Amino acid sequence: MQYSAQSIEQKKNLSASVSEPIYILMVDDLQENLLALEAVLNNPQYHLVFAKSGEDALKFILTYDFAVILLDVQMPGLNGFETAKLIKERKKSRHIPIIFITAISQDMQHIMQGYQVGAIDYIVKPFNPEALKSKVAQFVQIYESHTKSLHEMNWQTTSELEKMNKELRITKMDLTKNAVFSSILQKALQDTIVTFDEEGTIISVNPSVRRMFGYVEEDLIGSSIEVLLHSIESEVSIETPITFDMLVPNFIGRMIEAKAKRKNNIVFPVDLYIGDAMVEDYQLFVCTIRDISERKEVERLRKQQVDQLEHAVEERTLELLSMNHKLHREREEKSKVTDDLMLSEGRFRQIFEASPCLMAIRSLQDPTFIAVNKNWVKSTGYTMDELKEEGYHWEIFKDVNGMEENFYEEDWQFPLKNQRVIFTIKNGEQKQGLLSTEIITIQNKNCVLIVLNDITERLAFEKEMARLDQLNLVGEMAAGIAHEIRNPMTTVHGFLQIGKSNPSNLSLEHMELMIDELDRANKIIKEFLTLAKNKTSDKRRYSLNRIIEIIFPLINAEALLTGKKVILQLGVCPELYLDEKEIRQLLLNLALNGLEAMEAEGILTIRTFCKGKHLVLEIIDGGNGIDEEILKKLGTPFFTTKDNGTGLGLAVCYRIAERHMARINVQTSEKGTKFSVYFEIEQGKLGLA
Repeated sequence: MQYSAQSIEQKKNLSASVSEPIYILMVDDLQENLLALEAVLNNPQYHLVFAKSGEDALKFILTYDFAVILLDVQMPGLNGFETAKLIKERKKSRHIPIIFITAISQDMQHIMQGYQVGAIDYIVKPFNPEALKSKVAQFVQIYESHTKSLHEMNWQTTSELEKMNKELRITKMDLTKNAVFSSILQKALQDTIVTFDEEGTIISVNPSVRRMFGYVEEDLIGSSIEVLLHSIESEVSIETPITFDMLVPNFIGRMIEAKAKRKNNIVFPVDLYIGDAMVEDYQLFVCTIRDISERKEVERLRKQQVDQLEHAVEERTLELLSMNHKLHREREEKSKVTDDLMLSEGRFRQIFEASPCLMAIRSLQDPTFIAVNKNWVKSTGYTMDELKEEGYHWEIFKDVNGMEENFYEEDWQFPLKNQRVIFTIKNGEQKQGLLSTEIITIQNKNCVLIVLNDITERLAFEKEMARLDQLNLVGEMAAGIAHEIRNPMTTVHGFLQIGKSNPSNLSLEHMELMIDELDRANKIIKEFLTLAKNKTSDKRRYSLNRIIEIIFPLINAEALLTGKKVILQLGVCPELYLDEKEIRQLLLNLALNGLEAMEAEGILTIRTFCKGKHLVLEIIDGGNGIDEEILKKLGTPFFTTKDNGTGLGLAVCYRIAERHMARINVQTSEKGTKFSVYFEIEQGKLGLA
């Protein structure tokens, strides 16, 4: 008897399965009992599985195939009888032999109950180890014999089934080979193949008829071939309906173009080929139908493209004729433009030469001068020949806040307007000017037109005028200081003369009045010094909101003394570089001015917020506003509307704002006045650098 490779492998698996370990389940809730059973049944061939409850035993049975189960009767939860009953109710485990082992339930009723639930034996403790060992060995031998028999039966059955399946596969392959080949060939064909008899009745069609015509094969069997065909074009391009009588005698063995008709009555172009054959004295015809819709569409598009090309050639010809006429006119216009250009160039040359400014044209490709006007030569001392020398370099610098910055070649690439510069003339003298440039093209080269206005003399004149203005201002301020200090000095001088003639005439009130007048004079001098000196601010990174919160109690106390109220509305603001003392003085001066401008129960609002690139501080009072005439003089030293004012408070505020690169804006109406201080955020961040 021959066996396949798979059968031999299965036989090897059978031998291996017989020598596998034998699983024995021992169920007892006491660990010492399980250890005692393990000592009795210790055998390399046995695989002992311990369970301490009926529930654990049921779980192990789902996993392992046991040869025998040693089951204790008395256990918490499921007892031995209940566990045995559940084991026997399961199809997979009902064949496993169960041996009850107990030391308590020894009466006949319990023994009978054990046999009723499916036990093979009922052993009472203390048991004979050899007897138990012998009984287990017998059950193991029965399990091995049963397992071996099952494997042999499975192996024989599998071998026979394999042989039968192989014979069936060979037979099925022989039976279906021709049918499969024919089916594949029919499905692979894209053309529709129709077989019909000598009367035009369709005998068979291939599956392609579904895709091409929309018919199912059964719908066409027995129908006329004329169902699928529609018409044919004659030589005069007139469509003629196709009939079977016309088709068969005239077109057998020929490829013709015709039109077919789908099930949904849509007509489409096809190629027809009809062949005939004799089968047992019957004449049959085979018609091949090929859909040529795509080919016809390609031909139509190609013809359309040819027509479009011919039309484009005609249009191009007309366009060339038009362009020729246009070119002739352009030549005439170009000649006129050339004359105008020459006239314009002459005018430009006159303007260039007669301009009072220094004008020059400089190349951007190689930094050389192309042309300069007379004023350039006159002001700088350089002639055109000297400017064209290879070693010449024009010394020019940007004037940024009185500091010289280099002028790089890249800076000439962009137009400039009134850029303050410092340039050197031939004799080494440096002059100041306003530089304006424009990018122009001369003979296909990028150039820069330079217009330089010499402002050296004008700046000197402005400097002298500023000096005179400063002297005038000093005189005015000196007169103001003299006027303001003379009043308290006159009072002190008068009382001192009274005391000199008769010291007893000076009372304590007189002394206090003299001290107040001296304090007033000292205050005027101190504020004037704050206004006049150009000190360097001690700027550090501070939060404006924090400075306001620190000085708020002082402002609020002053407001409460006069029956007024202060409201803070502080927004989220970034830290800036500020002089804390100066900002406190500015805030205190503006806040106290606002409080003095209001009547009792007035409200002073202090706000901070960010607006664009600025951090804004607002002090808003609820007074009667400021007159227009007074508004024009705000910030003027020694100008005040207060009886005891010095006129320097707002002037100091404006000076502090100036040192912080900030500006003060005033808005007033009958409902009150708003002072807004705008700090530049970016400037504030760079203030320490």
